Amino acid sequence: MEIEDFKKTTRLYFETALTMHETIARHVGLSGTDHKYLGYLIENGEMSAGELTKLTGLSTGAITGVIDRLEKAKLVKRKFLPSDRRKVIIVPNLEKANQMFSPIFKKLQKETEQLINSFSNRELEVVHRYFESAIGIMDKVSKNLKEKNEI
Repeated sequence: MEIEDFKKTTRLYFETALTMHETIARHVGLSGTDHKYLGYLIENGEMSAGELTKLTGLSTGAITGVIDRLEKAKLVKRKFLPSDRRKVIIVPNLEKANQMFSPIFKKLQKETEQLINSFSNRELEVVHRYFESAIGIMDKVSKNLKEKNEI
């Protein structure tokens, strides 16, 4: 395999994943961005709006908009701390999210499992190493840009 073919396939993979997630989000009445940040909340559990801002890199105003839209869709709720009512915790509504997304992701997960099971352990190790390394590179680029205030 030629390196340029591999690079092209990798780009196409990421572009297709973005398109698929945007399509899934639109199917349930969300934007792709709102869907992705709901995923962060589901994956990490309840957190403050400030923590979500740090995790996503969005501004506080943008995060407020995301939270407002997700709350309107009943996918999250705001919980105020009795000890400090200024601090708001965002709580994902896992039941509602599962109702919306489980039927869609069930088929995707089944087909993905079948694909994964078609690889040998050695092949999976190589693919896994690639993705772990690629994640590290992307994290480093993001961190460097944030530190230089270039984004």
